[in-house]
Amino acid sequence: MRRENIRNFCIIAHIDHGKSTLADRLLQFTNTVADRDMQEQLLDSMDLERERGVTIKASAVRMTYTAKSGDDYEINLIDTPGHVDFTYEVSRALQACEGAILVVDASQGIEAQTLANVYLALEQDLEIIPVINKIDLPAARPDSVAQEVENLIGFPAEDIIRISAKQGVGIQEVLETVIAKVPPPKGVTETPLRALVFDSHYDSYKGVVAYVRIVDGQLTKRDNFRLMSTDAVFEPVEIGIFNPGMKPIESLSAGEVGYVATGFKSVRECRVGDTITLATNGATERLPGYEQAKPMVFAGMYPTDNDDYGELREALEKLQLNDASLIYEPETSQALNFGFRVGFLGLFHMDIVQERLEREYDLDILVTAPSVEYEILQKSGELLKIDSPAFMPDPNDIDEIREPWMKIQIYTPEEYIGALMDLVIKKRGQFITMEYLDKTRVVLTYRLPLAELIVDFYDRLKSTTRGYASLDYSFDKYQPEDLVKLDILVNGDPVDALAIIVHKDDAYHKGQKLVSKLKDLIPRQQFAVPIQAAVGKKVISRADVKAMRKDVLAKCYGGDITRKKKLLEKQKKGKRRMKMIGAVEVPQEAFMALLSLDEED
Repeated sequence: MRRENIRNFCIIAHIDHGKSTLADRLLQFTNTVADRDMQEQLLDSMDLERERGVTIKASAVRMTYTAKSGDDYEINLIDTPGHVDFTYEVSRALQACEGAILVVDASQGIEAQTLANVYLALEQDLEIIPVINKIDLPAARPDSVAQEVENLIGFPAEDIIRISAKQGVGIQEVLETVIAKVPPPKGVTETPLRALVFDSHYDSYKGVVAYVRIVDGQLTKRDNFRLMSTDAVFEPVEIGIFNPGMKPIESLSAGEVGYVATGFKSVRECRVGDTITLATNGATERLPGYEQAKPMVFAGMYPTDNDDYGELREALEKLQLNDASLIYEPETSQALNFGFRVGFLGLFHMDIVQERLEREYDLDILVTAPSVEYEILQKSGELLKIDSPAFMPDPNDIDEIREPWMKIQIYTPEEYIGALMDLVIKKRGQFITMEYLDKTRVVLTYRLPLAELIVDFYDRLKSTTRGYASLDYSFDKYQPEDLVKLDILVNGDPVDALAIIVHKDDAYHKGQKLVSKLKDLIPRQQFAVPIQAAVGKKVISRADVKAMRKDVLAKCYGGDITRKKKLLEKQKKGKRRMKMIGAVEVPQEAFMALLSLDEED
């Protein structure tokens, strides 16, 4: 195919605005998929994606389309996730494209991720084609939403395409607009090969399969290739395109999108964002890649049965091959023995990883409450980074503790402004600006500590606004705060997996709430179990899990009181001995109690 007849574009939108449904209709309209093979959310290959109705992983597909002009075009589509946790997936996909279809829900209008993704596309200098979807809904208001889009990106409201992806309305118009507006890819076939790796997955027979966009040169099966940042050399096992399944072909030329099976058994050798070139006489300059995805949330993962430790490590290794943003390292806990400290992009990402481990690898795992990465400046001048309260140094050695702050944007109908401001202030938020999008919708911009954001902020935002508000966030900076480590002692022993880092002003009431919750969650034993919250050596709260009682006096009906006292004394000694050697089982719900401490506020 001539390069002038190639179009590369992606679909960007807020979560649940109909990206995957639009991708389905495009595949059907171009006869890429036969009707008998068609199913809902075709590009969402994971069961988890279908059940939750969200795209977790970007996917690529090649379509062939004959335009009204009679010319044949090769159209490469990349379907991207909409959830804020997977913004890194979107940024990669945008690097491999020249255009982006911006899908906006006709009933919801512009939401947080809509705006965030528009900015990402503008940074890459892409041609943006706005599309208003779901015009068949009773609550649809296409004209007012079109006006919102015009106010946002300056695209004339009357020229915005109105479609219904579910009903298949306006699909041809979308394809014709892509051909007319999206520029053909640049690049020179005669220069040394430069191919951008924008995604990857692991295949047990072909090794790491890299999704590539050829920028310059040609990629053929006869050559050996080198990855420019890791210097790893490989001979391709297979080269091909997504149609939508993997279809082997002989070569890929400048401007085309496809895959190359590297044979590598480790994702470390084939990093996303790297540049593939020829092993001999290759290119000297790398393509401007993007930085490695930086985890924001950390949690401990432990097998409930210690014998499954090796299986958990193997499962995390395999999962990392399909999810380059996942990082992990071994750690031990006094309460939970051997496990891993795992880094995630956000709470939703953590939820997805946990569910995939349990489903795909049949593991029974225990996950500790999430924490964030803190910077600790010691009195010696050394700067430490810790992602778990267990690694906190002695308070006497600490000069200051810095915590990560985020910049958040909340899109909401104006009637919820007061309730949302109250919510953010309770979470230590700092007000920046408030802007009206139109007569009824407002954008609130705040700064908020990440530790407050990851716990239950999103759930409470949705419940406060009956689901109408949407949220976008980005990292701002590390800021010194008056923070302390809150330890939890069960039966006198500190449980490191239950320790949290909190603001000094919140330590007392958070300790009190946590102790009260744990008292209900930890099962009763044959002996009384004290649960204490402590800051340093000072215990600030305590509650006791009552012992299970056995009536040893049941068989004493009447008789001398000394006999009863003797039996009670014997029972007391037994309980004391049991307490010295008894182990208290801490259930999973206890670790998750940290996530719902503010519910009664």
